[in-house]
Amino acid sequence: MNNNHSPDAVNPPTGGENKLKRGLKPRHLTMISLGGAIGTGLFLASGTAIHSAGPGGALLAYIIIGVMVYFLMTSLGELAAFMPTSGSFSTYATRFVDPSFGFALGWNYWYNWAITLAAELSAATLIMKFWFPDSPSILWSALFLAIIFGLNVLSVKGYGESEYWFSFIKVATVIIFIIVGLLMIFGIMNGNAIGFKNFTIGDAPFHGGLLATFGVFLAAGFSFQGTELLGISAGESEDPEKNVPRAVRSIFWRILLFYVLAIFVISLIIPYTSSHLASDNIMVSPFTLVFKNAGLAFAASVMNAVILTAVLSAGNSGLYASTRMLYALAKEGKAPKFLGKVNRRGIPIWSLIITAAVGALAFLASLFGDGQVYVWLLNASGMSGFIAWLGIAISHYRFRKAYVLQGKQLKDLPYQAKWFPFGPIFAFIVCLIVIIGQNYNAFIGNGIDWKGILVSYIGIPLFLIVWLVYKFKTGSKVIPLKNCDVSPQED
Repeated sequence: MNNNHSPDAVNPPTGGENKLKRGLKPRHLTMISLGGAIGTGLFLASGTAIHSAGPGGALLAYIIIGVMVYFLMTSLGELAAFMPTSGSFSTYATRFVDPSFGFALGWNYWYNWAITLAAELSAATLIMKFWFPDSPSILWSALFLAIIFGLNVLSVKGYGESEYWFSFIKVATVIIFIIVGLLMIFGIMNGNAIGFKNFTIGDAPFHGGLLATFGVFLAAGFSFQGTELLGISAGESEDPEKNVPRAVRSIFWRILLFYVLAIFVISLIIPYTSSHLASDNIMVSPFTLVFKNAGLAFAASVMNAVILTAVLSAGNSGLYASTRMLYALAKEGKAPKFLGKVNRRGIPIWSLIITAAVGALAFLASLFGDGQVYVWLLNASGMSGFIAWLGIAISHYRFRKAYVLQGKQLKDLPYQAKWFPFGPIFAFIVCLIVIIGQNYNAFIGNGIDWKGILVSYIGIPLFLIVWLVYKFKTGSKVIPLKNCDVSPQED
């Protein structure tokens, strides 16, 4: 069934095209998904969440989003284990919904990560200025882009190995943080038990009412983005029928445990009323503050290095995911054919070069003038992750319906998503709420803030335009369930 172990996978067939290599091991898969969700959303934004909604509001919001991500991951896991392909949800939407929907999802996701690469280069530059305040921005951005490009151009194993160690550093930091925090709370570390008093001060645990919790709920969705990388990487993983389900089963509980425990520890040690929690300065990151309170004087430098690791990890994954999506679009005839060319090492080299160039150009746009072009580019990608998640939920729902309708046996699936159809329906509804409510403040108060609405929601009309233009051009229609192609397929 897995043709990539044939001689063709090593020696280029006639025509100069090679296949992607299945070089990602189970540990790579697990860490790619785990690392995708642990980043600045946890290290920096968790403090803002506690400050605005109180400890209870922050925990509730992250738990709801976490449960939604679990169902999303089980949906993606069922699809990716059965049909491991680098096109992932773009390919699934093409086969189970409508080719034009798959086209729009693929280009939307490529654009999202290409622009995110530019955002991560900007963030890495700011972090380096913590140590080298007078250094030129372009120096660090060029260096980090070269490193990320180098890791991706070597081989898929090079990407997987680097991502494994990036993620390992982040995971180790969170585990050490939780242990140190719990020792402080119970007075084992510094002899002064903090206890649970900060959880109930003022109007805690729920501060700011339902709207504040809703605001954190919207932000929490961004923190978990990146978990869907599992679907993209399944196309290059060893034995995806076994390893994808294994990664799905372990990933959710670890992510939720890390987020919930970390937020719980922060809210017990630092009162939600602290102005430090509202800052996105690394010097007063909640992680930095807790380590400082524990008597670790070098906390700011260590956390700065860890956050730099998180940023490089996001850029590394972003370049990988967008390259593979562009490659898959080319293979399906939805992008220029040359982007589907693969070199001897199994890397879609032209897709990689084009994506890195777009990310670099977007970054340069942030340096010239007042950076307004870059701001709009970034705003246009803001919704893309949630639109991709919607696509996963819709595709899985229709796949399962078509699979059963065509007389296939569920027991033949390598992995079955639990609680169908509740899972994809719940994920769809929660994603839709997050998308619609993204800037609810623009609709309330004194008049409607039209500029705020345009900035926040520009990604939706862009997605719809791409979808409908391709639909009009090709005349594609929603595929009836009885005609959906539910035969297994691999890259």
